[in-house]
Amino acid sequence: MIESENLLSLEEVTRTYGSDVKVHALREVSLNILSGDFMSIIGPSGSGKSTMLGLLGLLDIPTSGRVIVKDVESTGLGDVERSRLRGQTIGFVFQQFHLIPHLTALGNVETALLYRGLSVAERRQKAFESLEKVGLSERCDHRPVQLSGGEQQRVAIARAIVTDPLVVLADEPTGALDSENAENIMEIFAGLKSPERAVCLVTHDMEIADATDRRVSMKDGSIVEDLVREII
Repeated sequence: MIESENLLSLEEVTRTYGSDVKVHALREVSLNILSGDFMSIIGPSGSGKSTMLGLLGLLDIPTSGRVIVKDVESTGLGDVERSRLRGQTIGFVFQQFHLIPHLTALGNVETALLYRGLSVAERRQKAFESLEKVGLSERCDHRPVQLSGGEQQRVAIARAIVTDPLVVLADEPTGALDSENAENIMEIFAGLKSPERAVCLVTHDMEIADATDRRVSMKDGSIVEDLVREII
């Protein structure tokens, strides 16, 4: 059995906003995301989960504490270095898909591979293989407007995983979908976890959270529960 390792960690992280009146979005939060995790971060509006997502995704830096990706302490890095580390290790999936309207599904997935020293043919091959993983290779030449909401989300997932990230972070990934498409997308996410990769969904939907193997609950900027479901 392969031993899990820390892929992404928060160590005593606090994030405050404002100068005159300080708002504590996170209060001394520690969290380890492990290889093989299929997890959710859940909480009501204002609980701090969106702030945590920004920190885990290296889109923001903490007021205090450390954010560690593998063995790299990211909080001391400059913007360019942090962006490079994010591109190498983290894949994002957003609720509103964020697809480029004039590009095909294949073109949208390819955008994640720009500036990586790959030839056009290599980029297209990797993008096509990523679309195959989400069952969308036959729609590779369609633009977003020609795709359903569920298909657009699958393109977004393909774009997130084409770089083979250590961690896939998804922000309310089923929030814009009907129940049938949401169920299909959750099956895809469950299939993305591997002994080397973690999948982390940020959601307010308890039904989505209950479908994951691990559930981290937040309230008032703190983690109040971290449950791992027993796999029988």
